Amino acid sequence: MNSTNNSSERKKLFHTINVLDFTLVDLKLYLDTHPYDADAMQYFLHYNRLKQQAVSNYTIKYGPIDTNSINSCSDSWKWALQPMPWEVGCE
Repeated sequence: MNSTNNSSERKKLFHTINVLDFTLVDLKLYLDTHPYDADAMQYFLHYNRLKQQAVSNYTIKYGPIDTNSINSCSDSWKWALQPMPWEVGCE
């Protein structure tokens, strides 16, 4: 896979994570005022699983996206050794 395709795939996955995160924030705000809405809770759980999977995929392919996704088996602080997720393509 060439560098351009890799960068494009990385940007797409990062965008997907941002969309899922926005969706979750919106659902959390709704659930704050409608705590007994079972459908909304199911949507939240569904999108939360999707986000967790996307973050896991990103971490495996490109490194940690935030300090919460750092591998506990790592022997170095790789977070500081790579471009930040938002810096991809700025080279």
